[in-house]
Amino acid sequence: MLLAFDTATPAVTVALHDGERVVAESTRIDAMRHGELLAPGISSVMSTAGVLRQDLTAIAVGVGPGPFTGLRVGLVTARTLAAVLEIPVYGVCTLDVLAAEAGDTGMVVEDFVVATDARRKEVYWATYDEHGQRVDGPYVAKPANVAGEQPVVGRGALLYPDAFPRYLPPENPSAAVLACAVTVERLALLDPEPLYLRRPDVAPPGKPKRVS
Repeated sequence: MLLAFDTATPAVTVALHDGERVVAESTRIDAMRHGELLAPGISSVMSTAGVLRQDLTAIAVGVGPGPFTGLRVGLVTARTLAAVLEIPVYGVCTLDVLAAEAGDTGMVVEDFVVATDARRKEVYWATYDEHGQRVDGPYVAKPANVAGEQPVVGRGALLYPDAFPRYLPPENPSAAVLACAVTVERLALLDPEPLYLRRPDVAPPGKPKRVS
């Protein structure tokens, strides 16, 4: 039984996969409450499926890129559960999950971009071929520096329509898609380490200035 979740975007998304199909899923959208919503989301899907923690055989987690605080919630939870249960944990680039779902819709017929909110009026982005395979990135940049004629998947296109006029869904990643992709080894599996792409907003204080 695979437990999958992602907290790299405003979506706190969780799913359970039994090896053949997704048996339960939950998604809540709240950019400021990842820490409050993830544990109840996990409890909800496990209760719905009638699964105990001891039934889990692996964990899949989105590794971003994403804002520091939300991303850390998912990664710490994944590593802690995996250590306690002595099961493997697999990381997947969150942008790859969005690209996989976009490719499955049949709406993508050319190369495209996935862009998510990086705050500071920037986006996390990567480019993909028409099959949803990543060809470049991920990076962080101003929308104007990424703007082009390609379709753009993800919340970044909705936030910056002047730069990305050709929006395609989905807006946020789905743990159900993440779970399916990991089960069939469709996407590159990574170590469960965060893709921050830039330093966190909070940094250790520097040396105190000399008082003259």
